[in-house]
Amino acid sequence: MIVVNTEYVPGMVVREIKGLVQGNTVRSKHFGRDIAAGLKNIVGGELKGYTELLTEARREATSRMMAQAQQLGANAVLNVRFSTSSVTSGAAEMYAYGTAAIVEPQHAV
Repeated sequence: MIVVNTEYVPGMVVREIKGLVQGNTVRSKHFGRDIAAGLKNIVGGELKGYTELLTEARREATSRMMAQAQQLGANAVLNVRFSTSSVTSGAAEMYAYGTAAIVEPQHAV
């Protein structure tokens, strides 16, 4: 499956648009990560626990979006975007969305 954040794939032509596809996940903070993040806020630096949490959430949301595209018979997802939002204190949603399409190699003229 081709997944891009552009409206087209170089060397390919869009044959059919299948529609909007999306995937999401809601993750909560781990108490241990929260304590470590609090300490890190004092001294500064990357909050690695949160970086890992967001990486996992992005991967899961993307996987769910791709599965929805496959169910529609698409072989590509174009114009992919990510969004996050706070659901409740200590929990956030990662949302991935894009346009499912069928793309084919562009033939030389």
